Amino acid sequence: VQLQASGGGLVQPGGSLRLSCAASRSIFSLNHMGWYRQAPGKQRELVAVIASGGSTNYVDSVKGRFTISRDNAKNTVYLQMNSLKPEDTAVYYCNRFVRDWRTLNYWGQGTLVTVSS
Repeated sequence: VQLQASGGGLVQPGGSLRLSCAASRSIFSLNHMGWYRQAPGKQRELVAVIASGGSTNYVDSVKGRFTISRDNAKNTVYLQMNSLKPEDTAVYYCNRFVRDWRTLNYWGQGTLVTVSS
């Protein structure tokens, strides 16, 4: 499996979910990793990045609510999502983070997060 995201589901506003993404070593190793999302009818957007050394960065809309982390031994990246809002509804993907990430060809299987009452 090159990239496989999991952990999505239906959650009420204010709830939490933890996403996981297993990556092949060729994708994960020594690379910055990112979580991305694509809402219905919208372009894919970058949500969070974790550098190979562990530093993190977030899009403003999720700062203080989402936390990205990585387990280098397991080639896995996580996204802890708290205080979820309906506007967080999207299919979430993980992938390498590069400057021109929009040109990445392979995205693997995403996981659907639906925030609704």
